[in-house]
Amino acid sequence: MPLMFEKPLGMIDTLPALYERAREVRHHIERETETWGYRPIQTPSLEYYDTIGEASAIRDEQLFKLLDREGKTLVLRPDMTAPIARVISSGMKEEPLPLRLSYCNALFRAQQHEGGRRAEFEQFGVELVGDDSMNADGEVLALLTSGLRASGLSSFRLAVGHIKYMNALFEEIVEDEAMIDELRRYLYEKNFVGYRQFIDQLKITDDEKDRLRQLQTLRGGPEILEKAKTIAHSRQAHKAINEIEDLWGILQDLGVQDVVQVDLNIVGQIDYYTGIVFEGYGGSLGFPLASGGRYDELLGKFGRPASATGFGIRLDRLLEALNHINEGNLQKQPTLILFSKERQQEALQEANRRRKNNEAVVMQNIAGVPDIETFTKKYADVVSLTATERRGEKDDA
Repeated sequence: MPLMFEKPLGMIDTLPALYERAREVRHHIERETETWGYRPIQTPSLEYYDTIGEASAIRDEQLFKLLDREGKTLVLRPDMTAPIARVISSGMKEEPLPLRLSYCNALFRAQQHEGGRRAEFEQFGVELVGDDSMNADGEVLALLTSGLRASGLSSFRLAVGHIKYMNALFEEIVEDEAMIDELRRYLYEKNFVGYRQFIDQLKITDDEKDRLRQLQTLRGGPEILEKAKTIAHSRQAHKAINEIEDLWGILQDLGVQDVVQVDLNIVGQIDYYTGIVFEGYGGSLGFPLASGGRYDELLGKFGRPASATGFGIRLDRLLEALNHINEGNLQKQPTLILFSKERQQEALQEANRRRKNNEAVVMQNIAGVPDIETFTKKYADVVSLTATERRGEKDDA
């Protein structure tokens, strides 16, 4: 029995206090999202590899694969964007675009050597499908802002970039696609030391090396966009910068520019996004708790070409930024009604009365409690209905 108390790599148990806190946070975000007109959707935990697995932005080695009885390869869903694209192109193909959808589901990504990382986590997200305007990108960024605020997170920032700017800069300077992928990988992993060391090894001019290094300086307010135009010269790069400038004006109109900064180092999923990309950071976390961006090519793989943008919030990371559990959690515990067999009916009537007033109640027969003093400590309010009380004696509980 060596594995009796072990869990598979990356899997965790969620104990009651943290589960209740997560449910509370999720409720606040869902309620906020509904006020923006987004409708909830749910997809199966299992999907066919030939459709969702290959269309997903998640690396193949991170997929949980299994076979069904017919020998077809299935995957536990690694993300929600590809499954939603499938639904929009099938079960919702008659619904006019744009569509605004939200979800909150568990995702599964197999871990290799990443100690401490989750292989299963809950993600809340939205997808805005069928609107190719910059207003759609502004909307999802504003909704992400209001959703994080609704969760109770007061200190956070959003970093916004554009995948086409980075691609254009790399293609201006580096001819080998494999080397470009390596540069992207260093930035995706936020291995900036490795990025600079790799640049030093490239057989390009010193000026070109300096331009690649300057990419790392393109973080800050909208004023850095003029500098970005001097580093990358192509029409594609300047078009990407113009789109960020347009987006910034929309964010100002929406009143959320104070929590946004420009960061042209954001890669996102390398083969997934096609335009604006962004990440959300909160508290003292050194890694993003939310991410998203524009993906205009995915829907076409399912036969219904459409532009799209959206975001996903990792609820486990959001809870970490929120310090997990409310200090006042004890006051939210149910009322305990401790009763003896002789007063069971009276206890049931009391419990029903309280529950009709939306009060949470736990009924517990005193005969089933080995240590009454220890058991009752976790409840803020204890109502004791026992036989000794009826006789006028003080109950030990």
